[in-house]
Amino acid sequence: MIVAALIAANLPFINQRWLVVGPATAHGKPLVGRLAELILLYFLVGGLALLLERRAGQIAPQGWEFYAITGTMFLTLAFPGFVYRYLLRRHG
Repeated sequence: MIVAALIAANLPFINQRWLVVGPATAHGKPLVGRLAELILLYFLVGGLALLLERRAGQIAPQGWEFYAITGTMFLTLAFPGFVYRYLLRRHG
């Protein structure tokens, strides 16, 4: 699951396509669009984790703390893609 989260967290920053399969943008996606994709991918990875947990047995109840931690972990996993896109890559 961590590898899937790492890949999903960096996808909005390493490509110019909307949701990886949509049309490519000529001038690049805006940061707001990348963050919206990041949130959507967080929920998709969470749904995959929920599906795997359901198949393994009983689903453990989660409080708001669980979602706060997993959200910040997902943002932390997105850091390499953000650094590549906005700090290391030369635009020109």
